[in-house]
Amino acid sequence: MTTTRSDVVPDSELATEQEYVTDLYRRLDAARDHAAHRLRQAITSPAVSPQDLQERDATVRFQSERVTALDAAEPGLVVGRIDRTEDGALYVGRIGLAADDATTDPALVDWRAPAARPFYTATPMHPLGIVRRRHIRTRGRTVTRIDDELIDAVTAADTDGLQITGEAALLAALGASRTGRMTDIVRTIQAEQDRIIRADANGVLVVQGGPGTGKTAVALHRAAYLLYTHRERLARRGLLVVGPTPTFLRYIADVLPSLGETGVLLSGLGQLRPGIDARAAESPQAAAVKGRLEMVEVLERAVRARQVVPQAPVQVVIDGTPLRLRPVDVARTGSAARRAARLHNLARAEFARRLVDLLAKRLAEKLGEGIDGARDLFGSDDLSSLRREVAGDPGVRALTQQLWPRLTPEGFLRELYADPAAIAAATPGWSEADRALLHRPAGDWTPADVPLLEEADELLGTDDSAERGRAGRDRRRRLAEAQATLDLLHGSRSTDLEDGEEGEVLSAGDLLTAERLADRQQELDLRTTAERAAADRTWTFGHVVVDEAQELSPMAWRLLVRRCPTRSMTVVGDVAQTGSLAGADRWAEVLDPHAQGLWRLEELTVNYRTPAEIMAVAADVLAAGGTGLTPPRSVREGGEPPWAARVGESDLAGRAAACAAEWNGHEGTLAVIVPPSRVAAVTAGLAAALPAVTSGPEADSAAGPVVLTPTEAKGLEFDSVLVVDPQGVLDEGVRGRNDLYVALTRATQRLGALTPGELPAELSRLA
Repeated sequence: MTTTRSDVVPDSELATEQEYVTDLYRRLDAARDHAAHRLRQAITSPAVSPQDLQERDATVRFQSERVTALDAAEPGLVVGRIDRTEDGALYVGRIGLAADDATTDPALVDWRAPAARPFYTATPMHPLGIVRRRHIRTRGRTVTRIDDELIDAVTAADTDGLQITGEAALLAALGASRTGRMTDIVRTIQAEQDRIIRADANGVLVVQGGPGTGKTAVALHRAAYLLYTHRERLARRGLLVVGPTPTFLRYIADVLPSLGETGVLLSGLGQLRPGIDARAAESPQAAAVKGRLEMVEVLERAVRARQVVPQAPVQVVIDGTPLRLRPVDVARTGSAARRAARLHNLARAEFARRLVDLLAKRLAEKLGEGIDGARDLFGSDDLSSLRREVAGDPGVRALTQQLWPRLTPEGFLRELYADPAAIAAATPGWSEADRALLHRPAGDWTPADVPLLEEADELLGTDDSAERGRAGRDRRRRLAEAQATLDLLHGSRSTDLEDGEEGEVLSAGDLLTAERLADRQQELDLRTTAERAAADRTWTFGHVVVDEAQELSPMAWRLLVRRCPTRSMTVVGDVAQTGSLAGADRWAEVLDPHAQGLWRLEELTVNYRTPAEIMAVAADVLAAGGTGLTPPRSVREGGEPPWAARVGESDLAGRAAACAAEWNGHEGTLAVIVPPSRVAAVTAGLAAALPAVTSGPEADSAAGPVVLTPTEAKGLEFDSVLVVDPQGVLDEGVRGRNDLYVALTRATQRLGALTPGELPAELSRLA
């Protein structure tokens, strides 16, 4: 596995590196003090004009982010150094720090900079102009260890095909106990990972990677790299990271802040619609039906069905005068409204206006003969008054709402779900079984509902004419108040104290107009880009990262593409781990409908997490699934062989608790993975024996042992994993072998299984 020769480093070298690292921390402190000083200056500086306010707020945001980034760089500031054949040594770290001489190399180069790339990618076959790579490990500000790799052709043959750089640093990181939170991999990025991290931002980059290949870490470091490389664009439009579960989002939450990036929005699919936290459960079959692209047409039909043409004439009485509307009148009015505006609520405003015009004309005809030409009994003022009377009539308003109701996405979808007849009308050709999956009474929203709510929003639109009217009136009010204030100010015009020009004194009115004063009274938006994006459903991001992307339905992809119309995305996942009916068997089937010709595939093939003994067990499950996929190759062996034990049904929860209690004595994290039907019993058993046991969406491995289903365990890793009832995992999962594959590959140190019956044939290695 070794690709480079490692040299023993003398103590004098350690002292030399300590001296340099100490100087780097001095520079870090100075940069942080400078940024903090600039931040204090900006906060306390006076701002007279709106432009001054905007510049001040931009400076506050920039310097705040700078202080945050410098604080984040404190632990593990220095990663290492490369000794180049021509230009000497170059130190690589979490951030860049300038040298005293601007003409020389920086004192520390950011790991994302092009100059740092050889640190991660140089090999004896491709030395990239370096002769040595040095890994520097620190604790606090003290250098504790140095590992050197000599990059030369002599060692090029010393390899068995695995291109591992920084082997000592990598294995030390892999062997360390987990904390329940993902950490960055700046020190241990491998060449195949680095290639993906630095790939072009255009189009959709799909990263297919088996368990333990580091695809999540790669995706997050790619986000940090893109924010570094395209800072201006992404700072303006923002970057979105979408994860599968709340537990997963907590697990990865510290990675980007540790890299100095805080302006990123992390969200689950169920939280992408402002004001909604969709976490309710539903059957996999219902979620799959909602995830079909056919639902676009279903919603279109359902919206059109709310634009009613009555079967018989309708009578409305205005001020005691009965008026008759024929179905053809309503149909023509509706057609004209749809031609004027495509979206339902916008067309409704046009429908209401045309209906009022029609009824006003009919009313005028009832009240007097002829409303055209010189013989009109009604002048233009009379007609306007008549229209206002018709528009304000409660009966007309009720009729408008009946024929063309104003709809909200939430109300529209709830009413559709609750009405079997409406579902049937919107789903021609569907089976009764599929229709039944859509039918439900009002309840909490599920993640699969969110793409449908967003699609409904696109079909309905928002009639914001009233809001724009209020904004205009507010603007005029502020201008009037500002002008009145200036008029009342003493000396609102210049005053001559003496006869000469030198006696003229300028006043507030000479320096400040009513418009500028009104602008100063308007509250400025000081939220971060991520905060503004989270509150705006129409926000489009500069880049989107999707983790466990194989689980997303076609409708979910439609939502994400709408949020990122440029298709600048990083999509990571493993189709061998797909657990949902709506998920992907092949990347092409979910991406071609939205980004055909705009996506490309990269693969990660090395398993850095799972010991070879555990991966061999999981590989049998993968082979039995018939996917044809090859499991990733593990770089290390574990110290403890995986095992299985048969336990009576009545003793299962107790034995799981006893095993968990024993393993909980080890350093690191612990997960008990069970089929959904056993979550409650196993959680209760563990809670009786151990403190701080959590499960479900609130599971937090940083706080103690967790009980999870395979779906909830996706993307996570633990030092110890106990799988309870593997046959139940196979039976209860809609893609049972995929779920069992996920469960087995979460462990980094030890794996055990408890079964109340015979072990599944796929686990014969454990028998």
